[in-house]
Formats: sequence, structure tokens, C-alpha cells
Amino acid sequence: MTTTVYARVESPLGELLLVGEVGADGPDAAGVAGVRLRSLSMPGQKSGAVVQDGWRHAPEAFAEVARQLEAYFAGRSTRIDVPLAEGAGTEFQRRVWAALESIPYGSTVSYGEIAARVGASGAGVRAVGTAIGRNPLLVVRPCHRVIGADGALRGYAGGLERKKLLLGIEGGAG
Repeated sequence: MTTTVYARVESPLGELLLVGEVGADGPDAAGVAGVRLRSLSMPGQKSGAVVQDGWRHAPEAFAEVARQLEAYFAGRSTRIDVPLAEGAGTEFQRRVWAALESIPYGSTVSYGEIAARVGASGAGVRAVGTAIGRNPLLVVRPCHRVIGADGALRGYAGGLERKKLLLGIEGGAG
């Protein structure tokens, strides 16, 4: 059995909602061990997480995530490497999300390039865009690095201004 825990952290993108799972082995005395990040949402995000009854507020469980996010936003870190919850999304979505994780910091790729990487060229570009839009781990799984084939910023669940800000932090297009 897992317990869902959450915390809110301030960021240049606004207050982020972090949601995680604590496994049957439970947390250590500080409430940290065993926490796997399930979601990172922004205010006003399409399909963002919303705190549910039964979830436990546990900011201490997300201390490492918060530390890594702060370093990323300050330009001192190029990746966020924390344990992630498994099982979210369809098989296709998980393939697309894995492709997102392979985009290097400071780089951008097109939706078509992601479609080709997952074997969904042509009409599959729209399906790739939908899968990217359902990414529950904004910033951590860098969907902000995916842009239009013409170099234009397109679709971001957190809004295009936030996408531009993230790409600016990374020194990429934006």
C-alpha cells in the first residue's frame, strides 16, 4: 500500500505542487526515504494535480526535490535526478516521456523529431503532442524543450511564458 504525500514550493514559475508516493516500507524518521515523485504541477496548468482528501502534507519528504529545483532555477544544475513513481501513463506516453528525458539540457527538438524517436512519424506527431501535454512531471521531465519544426514555441501545459522562461534558464531558444 502506498501513501500519497504532497508539498508546495516557491519557484520562478509560481508555487509548484509536488506529489509523491511513500511505499509500504514507509518513510524514515525525517519522512524522506521511499518517496517517489509522481507529479510536479504549476498554477493554472492544464490537467495539473489538485490536492485530494487523504493526501498527507509532508514538505520534509520533498527536501531533496526542492533543493534540486532551486539549483536548477538558479542555473547551478542541469538536471533534476530524483526517484520517480512508476505506472503513470499508457505505454505510448511512457515511450514519449522517455524520449523527453533524453533531450540534453539547453537543447531543443521538434515534435516531429520526438515522433520519429518513438516510431510515430507523420500523423503520429499529433499523438506525440498529446502525450507530451499529459506529462505529469513538468520541469523534471523536460517537455519544455520540445518546439515547433519552425522553431516557434508551441504548446506547454504550464503556458508559453513559462516555457520561454525555462528555455531562457537553460540558455536555449526562447
